[in-house]
Amino acid sequence: MKKLLTAMLVFVFTVMPAMADGQGKHLCILSGQSNMAGLRPEVSFIPTVQEALGKENVIVIKDAQGGQPIHRWYKKWKPVTGDAPDPKLVGDLYDRMMKKVDNAVKNKEILTVTFVWMQGESDANRFKSGVYAASMRGLIDQIAADFQRDDLNFVIGRISDYGNNRRHNSEYWMAVREAQEKVAEADPRGAWIDTDDLNDGLDKRGNEIKNKLHYSAEGYKILGKRFADKAIDLIKK
Repeated sequence: MKKLLTAMLVFVFTVMPAMADGQGKHLCILSGQSNMAGLRPEVSFIPTVQEALGKENVIVIKDAQGGQPIHRWYKKWKPVTGDAPDPKLVGDLYDRMMKKVDNAVKNKEILTVTFVWMQGESDANRFKSGVYAASMRGLIDQIAADFQRDDLNFVIGRISDYGNNRRHNSEYWMAVREAQEKVAEADPRGAWIDTDDLNDGLDKRGNEIKNKLHYSAEGYKILGKRFADKAIDLIKK
């Protein structure tokens, strides 16, 4: 990781002149668990941002893995109570994501960075909502620090209403939703999108679904469009 951070520092200094005259690429980093993994950026996210910002002006990197809690990305994660996770599984997916980013931005001038996040179901199911807001804010700060930027944009996909009425974890599920809204609304460079209407309809296999954990085929298209629209708003702001 030290080598990666060193490379990132070099990268930051090389892009500063480009920022001064408004030139450079808009970098969008998409990450999270299964509902991000199910999103195909090329279907709606990439076309939307390319239309708004120019095809040659956008770099989109996606790295997602289903069923994973936020501590796989946030390196300073700590539980409220109980045992801490295996240190090898704290921040490891973040490192994987950043390696992809580092490879994609080499020798390129970056004007803006936007982080797009679709995750939280795992933390709700593991009853870890008590530290979600702090972890989400910490992850955003972690990315901003690695890029040495105070202008990082971020868009959070609020987890759907799937778990709102489930007896075993509805309290935790709704708490994660509230935490995601709170973090996004507290930052002028943050935003969140609604996903409550995306988990009904036909799934990718043509099966009818109703209020499922994962989204419909059309739902994933809408998800990408909503993420893109919010990202564009933040970038242009």
